[in-house]
Amino acid sequence: MKIIRFIAMLLVVVGALNWGLVGFFGFDLIAQIFGPMSMLSRLVYGLIGLSGLWGITLLCKCCGGCKCGPGCNCNKGGSCGSNRD
Repeated sequence: MKIIRFIAMLLVVVGALNWGLVGFFGFDLIAQIFGPMSMLSRLVYGLIGLSGLWGITLLCKCCGGCKCGPGCNCNKGGSCGSNRD
């Protein structure tokens, strides 16, 4: 599962960098490497999209059932909500 998470986050970063290049310079790196809307570039775009969805699930998790939200310290040996202000 760690390797899937790593690949997903790597693809999210690649996608973010690509969108930054498109936004600031009008340059689509994925299209440049794999061809504009070629089957391979569409596959890469699709994998980046799926990785983004995976990333959303990672943002929504805290620590397996805890309801205290982001910044929770439960899974690091602290008590629930111990990292809150």
